[in-house]
Amino acid sequence: MRRLRTALAAASAATLLVIGGCGFSGAHDIPLPGGADLGDDPYTVRIHFRDVLDLVPQAGVRVGEVPVGTVEEIKLADDGWTAEVVVSVNRDVELPAGAIANLRQSSLLGEKYVELAAPPESTDTPAAGRLSDGDLIPVERTNRSVEVEEVLGALSMLLNGGGVEQLNTITRELGAALKGNSPDVKALLRNAEELVRALDEQSSDITSALDSLNRLSSTLSTQRDKIAVAVEDLSPGLEVLERQRGQLVDMLSALDNLSEVAVETVNASQEDLVANLEALLPTLRKLAEAGADLPNALELLLTYPFTDAAAEGVKGDYMNLYLELDLNLKEILANLGRSRQNPLQNLPIVGDLTNPRETDPEDTSSLLPLPGDEDYTEGGDGGAGLGGLIDEIVGGDR
Repeated sequence: MRRLRTALAAASAATLLVIGGCGFSGAHDIPLPGGADLGDDPYTVRIHFRDVLDLVPQAGVRVGEVPVGTVEEIKLADDGWTAEVVVSVNRDVELPAGAIANLRQSSLLGEKYVELAAPPESTDTPAAGRLSDGDLIPVERTNRSVEVEEVLGALSMLLNGGGVEQLNTITRELGAALKGNSPDVKALLRNAEELVRALDEQSSDITSALDSLNRLSSTLSTQRDKIAVAVEDLSPGLEVLERQRGQLVDMLSALDNLSEVAVETVNASQEDLVANLEALLPTLRKLAEAGADLPNALELLLTYPFTDAAAEGVKGDYMNLYLELDLNLKEILANLGRSRQNPLQNLPIVGDLTNPRETDPEDTSSLLPLPGDEDYTEGGDGGAGLGGLIDEIVGGDR
């Protein structure tokens, strides 16, 4: 009997020594059967979560519902506020450097696991590069799903806090409001459907407008000091407007009266105005048909009666001019003879000979008869007059 006790004590001591040397820390150290294949050289990724719920070591890590790794360790992060989860991922799994991590649940009452995924295209998370050994996914790129307990707790608050009675009241009031108003409600629903469809068709424009509004708000944020100064400078201007409030009201009243008179005037002269516009229509049509001829003709106004090329001959305060005169003495004298006026009247000497005598105002006879006078007779051979003289000068007969 004494030997049996000694053997049991030795066996117990050996067992304690084995357990202490191995450092066994619980069932979480035992790998789960059917887990992910980590391969020969997995890489490690650190993930920060605000809350890991009931996630435990040896839980799965999935990418697109495919197991690719396991949770190695869960501890408090260095900041003292978040949880750090260390996971091992198969080396063959490639993820972008901006990958995100979510806590998911396999089923309603299933186990928790970590889901790794690429960032959505709509985010500004940099996706260049590849997630490698020792990288950190910060808490800004992590999230978790809603727990069943949270849903049941919210439902319990709704049921126990009088929410059902409130729903009953809302339903009763809605029934009373909709009673007898079915056509209006149907029209409202149709209009709402058209509105939603129009908004859906213009979703890209709405998104662009929101992006532009975001850029505007960012610009305004950077110019906050200038906006504050502008707002402060508005105060004196508002004070001036306040002092001139009565004058502004009188001005608006006068504008109102002016608008009434203007409307009456326009209404009274509407027919005449329309008639005038219709009368202008042919003129405007002809002007339109003239096309470029009218502006080209207006260019000649500055150089009339010369062409617009004459301006090129002006050099400073002088102008070069070439003039060609074709003079024919016979033709000039013939033209003077056909004139009804006295062409020699303004000549210094001849004018006195041809003017009526100043001594007798009634005497209109001239000392020298002119062509066109009643006493004038063309001279022939040896006759009186200028005809023979002109023929001899110009060399021909008249």
